[in-house]
Amino acid sequence: MKIVLISTYELGRQPFGLASPAAWLRKRGHAVVCFDLTRQELDAGAISAAELIAIYLPMHTATRLACKLIPTLRERNPATHICSYGLYAPINAEYLRSLGVETILGGEFEKELAHLAERLSLPNGKIAGAQQESVVSLERLKFEVPDRAGLAPIAKYAHLILPGNGYRVVGSTEASRGCKHLCRHCPIVPVYNGVFRIVEREVVLADVRQQVAAGAQHISFGDPDFFNGIRHAMELVEAFHSEFPVVTYDVTIKIEHLRKQEQYLARLRDTGCLFVTSAVESVDDEILRRLDKGHSREDFLYVARKFRESGMTLHPTFVPFTPWTSMEGYLDLLSVLATEELIENVAPIQLGIRLLIPEGSRLLASGDVRPTVGTFDAESLVYPWKNADARVDRLSETVQAIAAEADRKKESRAAAFLGVWKAAHAAAGSAAPELRIREGRGVPFLSEPWYCCAEPTRDQLVAIGGAPAKAQIEHVVSADSFV
Repeated sequence: MKIVLISTYELGRQPFGLASPAAWLRKRGHAVVCFDLTRQELDAGAISAAELIAIYLPMHTATRLACKLIPTLRERNPATHICSYGLYAPINAEYLRSLGVETILGGEFEKELAHLAERLSLPNGKIAGAQQESVVSLERLKFEVPDRAGLAPIAKYAHLILPGNGYRVVGSTEASRGCKHLCRHCPIVPVYNGVFRIVEREVVLADVRQQVAAGAQHISFGDPDFFNGIRHAMELVEAFHSEFPVVTYDVTIKIEHLRKQEQYLARLRDTGCLFVTSAVESVDDEILRRLDKGHSREDFLYVARKFRESGMTLHPTFVPFTPWTSMEGYLDLLSVLATEELIENVAPIQLGIRLLIPEGSRLLASGDVRPTVGTFDAESLVYPWKNADARVDRLSETVQAIAAEADRKKESRAAAFLGVWKAAHAAAGSAAPELRIREGRGVPFLSEPWYCCAEPTRDQLVAIGGAPAKAQIEHVVSADSFV
């Protein structure tokens, strides 16, 4: 078959969600063309000729962008079969089908996508009727080495910023999918429900190998939690460092795991891990309980201090604006970041993120959440909510504006934090205490950081500079700050 795979956005990374299924499909003899719309133009000829168009939906922003694109794809090729696959496909299945998507695939989607292509290639495949593939498959797969042919060079993607304004070319891969944990706000849970699957070590290393050959000097592991399988993780980094001793990497790990498995932190550092991203979300124990995060405020503070003592870099991420956030709680968060010397470790937009409540969220099962949310907004793909204190919602907009302006002016994280500090105290009706920020320590970070569980508004869907997708998706542009 002639197949087109499309990614609308994946955090500035060369999409694993295109490269992996492309390998499966090409191995089976299909003609596959991949388009990452953040870096490539969508070819009208390829769309018109495609017998199957499959759109990768790994996150909320990618899904909103895809929903604007799907009608255009259907208009350009009325006869093609349209499939949406990835984490956000099953939880938005109803709305996607209303747009003309015929097949929805989630979980371990590669085998099901290959099965779909095989079925459609049969004489009666296109008239078979209802979807035959599993909407959510959690089958243990034997992965193929991702095929990255046809994608934009990795040098055109997000890069690593080093203290002193140095940078490195970044590659990316996945060593596992899903997650053992059941955080109530996490979009992984409705699909995987506590299951996680590993990608074989040799497949991961082969993928790293081809990216290093293409110029990668740093690898960003996209696993939801790198320590879900601690043995798999540590054996992988040992093999990684042995083969690529000068290549660095970063991973994402829960605070809960960082504390329970702290004996492995030094080994991460010594095998080239430059930083660890961790979804802290809040420093309010009551909010952490509502989110079922599995850690406490004290756990976060312990891990932050352990990283500092070990000479390691922690990138905490937050969802500071929730239905339960108070003005006092927000000021407390800012004070904690200042006291713990984490100001430069936190991207300014992190201080303005609002909680995302998508379809299927475990938050909706909570009796104290349902009454606080509005009717599902199909266009935004969220259940909207408002804080009981209108000042908090206004402050979230102010903080987002400060972060966007700081980014536009290329201001330091410290300068942006100071702006937020003053604005937050003004919103609370109090004088901002003098804040002494020790700038200049510097931390390594990716030019398009990782964010989770954020609700982007239309105004917050800010453009990626130079993205071809801007000309192809009317009224919507991709976001480098929200998922």
